[in-house]
Amino acid sequence: MYQADKKKPVVTISLVIINSMVFLVMEMIGDTEDTAFMMEMGASWPPYILDGQCWRFFTSTFMHFGFEHIMNNMLVLACAGPILEKAMGHIKYLILYIVAGVGGSAFSFLQMLYSDKYAVAAGASGAIFGIIGALLWIVIRHKGRYETLTGKGLLFMIVISLYYGISSGEVDNWGHIGGLVMGFLMSVIFYQKPRKTVDFNDENTYTYE
Repeated sequence: MYQADKKKPVVTISLVIINSMVFLVMEMIGDTEDTAFMMEMGASWPPYILDGQCWRFFTSTFMHFGFEHIMNNMLVLACAGPILEKAMGHIKYLILYIVAGVGGSAFSFLQMLYSDKYAVAAGASGAIFGIIGALLWIVIRHKGRYETLTGKGLLFMIVISLYYGISSGEVDNWGHIGGLVMGFLMSVIFYQKPRKTVDFNDENTYTYE
């Protein structure tokens, strides 16, 4: 029973539910496509962060601008999240998700300071790009293929996603890049490729390199 529970993507399911519930509540009390409302509710806004409201790096990762924004993010999370959660385990996966999300927000913030062009930022995209970055490392560790994933496929997804962000002008591409880098680095630290060992009890056990 415990082994079966370990394989269920309980963290991914919980994250999808939390993000969806936050969106629904915010839609009931305001307009998630109104930047002033989003800023008031906890989205990332450089002047407020410079004033000491660093918690916005975290809260902004659970906020989305409109239905299409959250649907796109939750679809990718629901598809890619379970693969990483199964490979990495619940706790490490959750830590990586949070660190990548906060890291993406922080990277976006720093870029805004550097360019002196401020914008209200929110969304789980940094964390989701962190998942993609982590999966890229896992595919590399498995010599180009892991389950249904391939290195070429992931790289193509990354390039297309970043290109869309650059060409659209309304996407926080720097937040995506920050999340991607943080996810990749966290995966390097967290993930160890399993390998079979000799089992004298006729059971399939694994150790880690």
